[in-house]
Amino acid sequence: MRCPRWAGWIVASASLLWGTGCTFGQPEAVGPRSEDMSMDQFAQTDFNRTVTLEIRDNLSSLYSLLDKLYRRNPREWRKAGVADQQAAVARVRKMIETRTPPPGLSGLQDIQILAVSLDPAYSRDRVAAFIYGLADTVIAAHNGKTRLYVSDILHGQRIYNAARNVEAAAWLLASRRDNTGELLLLANEISPTATNLSFEREFGAIIGRLDLIANLLGENNRRVGINYAQGLLFFNFLPVR
Repeated sequence: MRCPRWAGWIVASASLLWGTGCTFGQPEAVGPRSEDMSMDQFAQTDFNRTVTLEIRDNLSSLYSLLDKLYRRNPREWRKAGVADQQAAVARVRKMIETRTPPPGLSGLQDIQILAVSLDPAYSRDRVAAFIYGLADTVIAAHNGKTRLYVSDILHGQRIYNAARNVEAAAWLLASRRDNTGELLLLANEISPTATNLSFEREFGAIIGRLDLIANLLGENNRRVGINYAQGLLFFNFLPVR
């Protein structure tokens, strides 16, 4: 299932870690995006803030992919019976924000929904199921939260696994076909008249952010032991007079 082209993404994504969307031409030039001050930030450590921004930017990338996929596959949003593409995008965003699975998929979650979305037999809005499954996978790996606080404990392995799931989903998106040989969903395009690799760049950014957080979590745990040892090594008695 692994494809060699993904190996270079993690390196390339270093410049995309906090980026947002990509266009059909050159990536849009944007600066760092922070958040306005809020009371709940007093309950967050620096690392909590880093992870919160990572989740925000990954969801932003998924919303960008949602829009791009609907543009390339308009038949999918028409299956939902909505008025237009914008209404379809708003519908899926609300599902993700309320963590409400697409119709017909109640009781399923994260990778289960991803698997259904890439099943040739699935006849409903495939884009909605695919993006919802990816978003639920990312959120589930962060203990079901989109904002992290000082009491939260994350597992680096789960974040790493989420990155690999996104990697596999992107590869399947580019290769999975129906029984007539047609791609289930149109995404990247390389033809004599057009080149569109914006999907690949967006997936690479998501994978890079997840891998960065997984690595930082591993480093965090390692530093706890090192800091304790350093405290013993450089321990000084305190003066009593």
